[in-house]
Parts: sequence; structure tokens; C-alpha cells
Amino acid sequence: MQQATGRMLPVYGQELFSVPAGYVPVTQAPAPNDYILGPGDEIRLHVWGSIDAQKSLVIDRTGQIHLPKVGAINLTGVRAGDLEAVLRSKIGRVFRNFELNATLGRLRSIQIYVVGHALQPGTYTVSSLSTLINALFEVGGPSSTGSMRNIQLKRDGRVVGTLDLYDFIARGDRSGDAALLPGDVIVIPPVGPRVAVLGAFERPAIYELKGADSVNEVLALGGGLSVLAKSGKALLERIDPATATARRVEDFALDAAGLKRTLRDGDILTLFEISPQFSNAVTLRGNVAEPLRYPYSPGMRVRDLIPNREALITPDYYQRKNRLMLSEKTGAADVEFGVRKLLDEVNWEYAVIERLDRDTLTTKLIPFNLGRAVNEGDAQHNLELEPGDIVTILSKNDLRVPQDRQTRLVRVEGEVAAPGIYQVQVGETLPQLLGRLGGVTGNAYLYGTEFTRESVRRQQQQNLDTVIRKLEAQLQAEIGKQLSDANAAAEAKDQLLAQQQQLDRMKAFKSSGRVSLELPPKQLALETLPALPLEDGDTIHIPSRPGFVTAVGEVYNENAIIYRNGRTVGDVLEAAGVSDNAELRYAFVLRADGSVKAARDVGGLFTIGGFESLELMPGDTVVVPAKLDRRTNWTKFVTGLKDWTQVLYQLGLGVAAWKVLE
Repeated sequence: MQQATGRMLPVYGQELFSVPAGYVPVTQAPAPNDYILGPGDEIRLHVWGSIDAQKSLVIDRTGQIHLPKVGAINLTGVRAGDLEAVLRSKIGRVFRNFELNATLGRLRSIQIYVVGHALQPGTYTVSSLSTLINALFEVGGPSSTGSMRNIQLKRDGRVVGTLDLYDFIARGDRSGDAALLPGDVIVIPPVGPRVAVLGAFERPAIYELKGADSVNEVLALGGGLSVLAKSGKALLERIDPATATARRVEDFALDAAGLKRTLRDGDILTLFEISPQFSNAVTLRGNVAEPLRYPYSPGMRVRDLIPNREALITPDYYQRKNRLMLSEKTGAADVEFGVRKLLDEVNWEYAVIERLDRDTLTTKLIPFNLGRAVNEGDAQHNLELEPGDIVTILSKNDLRVPQDRQTRLVRVEGEVAAPGIYQVQVGETLPQLLGRLGGVTGNAYLYGTEFTRESVRRQQQQNLDTVIRKLEAQLQAEIGKQLSDANAAAEAKDQLLAQQQQLDRMKAFKSSGRVSLELPPKQLALETLPALPLEDGDTIHIPSRPGFVTAVGEVYNENAIIYRNGRTVGDVLEAAGVSDNAELRYAFVLRADGSVKAARDVGGLFTIGGFESLELMPGDTVVVPAKLDRRTNWTKFVTGLKDWTQVLYQLGLGVAAWKVLE
């Protein structure tokens, strides 16, 4: 069958024998009335009245029990339902005026034989309550070559019963079942003619025939003809050894005559599934309220399928909206979430129809403007539909739409007239937005404006990760070199360990996405802010004017230093005190506007017009790095960064990052 069908089909009913425990007889249940008593069965007898006795008696090998003053009582062949009557009759010959109750206790086991094409032929000890079906499941049933339809039960050399397991498996009919007795033999003959049924059928399998079975009789074993099977056609592969080419194929209809058709050994019956095509359906999917198949009617257009805007609001919107009531605390983030996440905004400019071209058997995409079709009924876009069309509605998240069609939310915080989250217009700039909000307060420090952008943050983080990977590779090479040198000093190894720890701290850095506005330090007004068009996700924070500057790094005093007009780098370094380990050539200033001024870029240190004369602004930070250890390759490791000022500036890191590096 596998060679002919290319499939490994199961034998019908064989899977039931994989769980034999499900068919073991319940030995604790009362014995049925037709149970035949035999040697080994326990009788529990209770007598009261003129005599009083309670005994537990076991039938001996001769089939008898023994009672005092009564003698031997033969119980061989007595039915369980007749036990009390037999005992009352025997005891009544000796005693009068008594009552009795007799029940069965522990029942005997019996020995049976399983032969023929059984999965596990042999001698078995089973419960005396076992029947033919119980025993078959206990021994594993027929083998792959054994019959399920003609199983014989032999007793004393005679066939006393024949069982068709299909009657039990398919219809629950136990009329062929029989109680077993000691010495019974179960004979499983070779399998009879077989056919295979596959295709649109609930139980594709190999079925054993019993006589001249028809197509309908075989299909009934597996649940009958499925509603998904095509009634107009079935395929029959048949073997005819009398012809030169033994195999042949024919088709026939599964009508009344076809169902009466007789099957033969080796037949393969294939049922075809009905086409999944809908004759009058149009499918609507995507960002819609009810993605379904809808009935098609002649002349149907897009606007008939999507009659109004409500049909484009997904059910998720109302579910998310209802869940907002569960929030105990509401903040600015909830407002932003409500605009961004509650509603999947529809792409009004583009939707598409997928249509099968039956001439070329290719799929055509027919785009149209959804807004013009639904809102305006524009004939050019309100296209006529055909049966089988698939109309897909996209959201703005599915395709990147132009910025002027995107929802742009900007967060404004700090010293502004009305802090909040605002939806900005196309091309609206930073000064325009602040002006629309009523400007800034009198405490605003425009030079320290923090402008962050998500796209910049992602790029900065990517660059930072690249730098860290390169530094890590350099450090690993240096570690390998030191470890291979047996004479390497312990001090050098300690330095490498410290460098590794510093690199681990760098891995925790997160870029802020801050954009340096490069503002003029003096005479700064709202109009002088750069006319930077705003994007979705931008954050603007205008701080209040700080009253201090700071110095960090190799200085004795890292406390904040009060700002005074005209205060220079030299003044701050003098107030903070430079340590002996300071590398003044690489000192730099982190300006409050996010920019960086390095000593090497401004000029020589402590010279007229040099770096020390650079005038500071409130919130500026002077950074003095430490000298590098010239005795190790850590110098090369650090110079791989080219310049700490470049790292801090281009990778969106601030004073906090520098303090971590220390």
C-alpha cells in the first residue's frame, strides 16, 4: 500500500491495542449472574437462624466446598446467580429455620492460549471475568498479518464462538463476545482481503473486507462519506493479475450505484475533496472591524463592502480603550499611548484588491485610494468587485507613509508656558511650536535646551555598540598576549583586569539621542533657536538657569562651583585644583547645549587666547582625564577611541558616562 499510495496508512482499529489497560476487566465489581463457578473461587457464606455461621470457603480442585455436618457440596458449573439457591437446598437437607447470604470473594485466575497471527502469541493467565475482547486487548491483538474479522474461540477442540472486531470497534456491538473458561484457545487466522481508503475521508486507513463488501459498507466503518468529499468523482486503483499490466485506474461517481460497487483485495479508493473556492464571496481583511468573507452581488463595489468609516475601526481599539479604566494612575505617557497605540490608523491613500486572472492563472494587484473610494465615492477608486476578490486594508504601521501623513507627537517639558504632549503640524519647527505654546517662562535657560530625537538615539547606540566591540577585541588580544608571557608582571595583569571592568561598565551605557543645537552663548532668544523641523517622538526640555559649573576627573574638588559672569576654564581649574595625574592636553568642556570644546581644538593650555581663557556658561562641565600608562598597550587601547571628547559628543553620552569611566 505504501508503494502504491506514497503514504504509510494505519491499519483500521490497530491503534486501539496500544492502550490495553483501558479494556482490562474490573475485578472488584460484582460477578455477573452468568459467571460460572470453578476451582479457586472464594465463597463468603453467612448463615443465621437455627444455626449461626460465617465462613470463607474456596472451591477445591474437584469443584467442591465442605461444610460441617452438611458435607461436600459440588459447585462446578454453577452460575453465580444460582449460588444461594444451591447452597440453601444442600444445607436445608440437614437444618431447618435458617437464612443465608452467599457472595463471591476473590475470584480465580484462568489460563488461556493465544495462537495464530497474534502480536504476542503464547499462554496467558487472565482474570476469570475476562471475555474474548478483554483477552485480545490484553495480549496486544492481531499482528499486522492477522485478521480482525474472523477471530475464533475454541474450547475442547470445537469452535464455540467467532468474533468480528469491526462490529465492536465501529458499532460497539459485543454480541460476538464470550466469557472465557480455563483452557480456551483464541485463534487469530491470517488477514483477509484488504483495501485502502484515502483522501477526503475522516479515517484514511487500510480496511479488511469480509466477503463482498461494498464501497458504502467500507466507508461506514470510518464514519461514512464526508460532506467535504466530492460526490461526483472518486478514483479506484485495482489490481488485475490476469492482464499484462496488472494495475489499472478508473473513476466513478459516488452516487447510489457507485456506493453499491463491490471492492476487491488490493483496491485503493481515493476520495476527492470539494473545492475550497466560494462561488459568491468577496474577502475583506486587514485593518477593518470585521475581517470576513462577504456575499458577492452583481455590480458590487468597494463602497458596498466598506459602507462607512466605522467599518475601518478594529475591535482592538475598543478593547484597549475599555482597559484604560483599569489603570490606577494616569500620566503623560498614557496620553501618548492613547494616541499612538489605541487606534491603528488607516492608510487612506493605499488599499489593494487581489484578483485571480483566470486566463493566465496569475494574481493581479489592483491598488486604489481608500479615502476617495469610501469617503467620496470616486468612481475611479470605488472599483467594481468580482467573486473571489480579496480586499486588503492597511494601516500606517504596515507601510511607511510620508511624514506629512504621519501622526507626530512631541513632548515639551520644563520652563515653557504650557508643558505637555503636542501633535505638531507638517514642517512645524522648534521655534514655531514653542511660540504656539505661549513661549518660555522667565526662568528658561535656552542655552541648556535638551533636544532629543529617537532616530538619533538609535544611530548613536548603534555607533556606541560598534566602538565597544572594537575595544573589546583589542583588549582580548592584549589579554591573550599577557597570558602567553610567563614573565608578565602581576601588575600588568591587574591593569588588564581593571581595563576589562571599565569596558564592562561601558557596555551599560545608553545613548540619550540628544542633538546638540550649537547655540550662541550670549543674547539667545526664542527666535534664534534653529528652525529644525520636528519629528514624531522628539522631546524638548528647557531647564531653568543653573547657578554653577562643575569640574570632574583629575581634580581635587569635584563639587559644583558657583557660576559668575566671565568665569573661564582657567578659573574653574584653579578653584578645583588639578592633580599631578591630570592629562591637561586632553581636557575638554561639555557645554550645557550638548556640544564639546576640547583643549586641542581651542589652543595651547594657559596661553593668551587659549583653552584656559574659554568663557564658561552656566551648566558647563570641565573634564580633566588622567594620564595614560605608557608602559602598557592600554595606551593603544584608549587611543583606539581617537578622543574621549569625540566619543561623548558623537555617541550621545554625558557627564554621568565620564564619571562611570573614571
